[in-house]
Amino acid sequence: MGDKPDALIHVLVALAAVVLVGRALGILLRYMGQPPVIGEVAGGIVLGPSVLGRLWPQAAEFVMPPSVGPYLEVLSQLGVILYMFLVGLELNLGMMRGRARTALLISQAGMVVPFALGAGLALPLYTRLSSADVSRTSFILFVGVATSVTAFPVLARILTDRHMQKTALGTLALTCAAAADVTAWCLLAFVVGVAQERLGGALLVLGLSLAYIAFMFLVVRPIAARRLVRLDLAGLTPGIVGCVFAAVLLSALATEAIGIHAIFGAFLLGAVVPHESAIAQGLRNKMEDLVTVLLLPAFFAFTGLRTQIGLISGLEQWLICGLIILAATAGKVGGTFLAARLTSLSWRESAGLAVLMNTRGLMELIILNVGLDLKIISPTLFAMMVLMALVTTLATAPVLHWLIDRPHLLNQK
Repeated sequence: MGDKPDALIHVLVALAAVVLVGRALGILLRYMGQPPVIGEVAGGIVLGPSVLGRLWPQAAEFVMPPSVGPYLEVLSQLGVILYMFLVGLELNLGMMRGRARTALLISQAGMVVPFALGAGLALPLYTRLSSADVSRTSFILFVGVATSVTAFPVLARILTDRHMQKTALGTLALTCAAAADVTAWCLLAFVVGVAQERLGGALLVLGLSLAYIAFMFLVVRPIAARRLVRLDLAGLTPGIVGCVFAAVLLSALATEAIGIHAIFGAFLLGAVVPHESAIAQGLRNKMEDLVTVLLLPAFFAFTGLRTQIGLISGLEQWLICGLIILAATAGKVGGTFLAARLTSLSWRESAGLAVLMNTRGLMELIILNVGLDLKIISPTLFAMMVLMALVTTLATAPVLHWLIDRPHLLNQK
């Protein structure tokens, strides 16, 4: 019985530390022209074995001892499920209609090229960073997906900080990122199905996933549109909020039972709620601070415990880490830039859009944690790809500043 109070104390200490350090880093990064969310992402890693554990092991043992891992994992899963519901609520499907063809071409080119480069790089990495317990197919597909993702929420935060969210370029970037995210989650769902089952089982999982997506958009979305649009903010009663939370958890449970991940169900439910409804706005207002300020730090802390940069040792492994960063950046920037130029965007607009789409951040960490949970990737490769996520996201703001801080690109639509 005595262990449980001690565990609770350690969890509370870990959460408080990650919140405070994340906020402090966010403030510091804001002065450096970076979005504060990066500091929040990095907070858990700084307090984990990679930084604090090396500089001051006793402090790291007190703040985030390994024994709190199972408790943080439960909190982090709940936090990510609710966060993905919020991401779904932010997904404005109507925004995609205006420039749907252009956005679809650019976003898919920005997925296909880095996916191909990542999958190609995974071929030689399989023998170095994986084991016989992991199928080659699962490993290659997962690395391809992990190198091709764009972080829609972080990109939106960067555009808002720079007052670009209503510009032509900002709107197109958000539309492309939303389309790319949907593609990435579908690909990840397929990879998870392949990893958990034989080929026949994976096809069954894929079929059930497509059926569930169709059910959510063809059945649940019209019902939600009819019922929720009539309600105003005053109608957001505790009873309705309770029903929404229950629906989020049931949708997450459904996709977990199908054989993909609970986060897909939460994301889908958010996506089918009408984006412009007062209920969606009210839910975002009520949930955002709780989820991002309290529950997501548990995810950052849990990720920090699992990230051991010390596992990357020797010149060869650091070169591999550099190649992963290069492949992810070259694929995302190159694919997006070429597609944007083919759609008649200017070279500067195309370059700006390509840099924005290279943002990864929190979405990448979520995907990497799924891969580590399923043992598709090793802790060493996990650490390499966490570094890739941080480097590509940190590079966005300064490169964007250098490229497109020109008045003619910031005109309102």
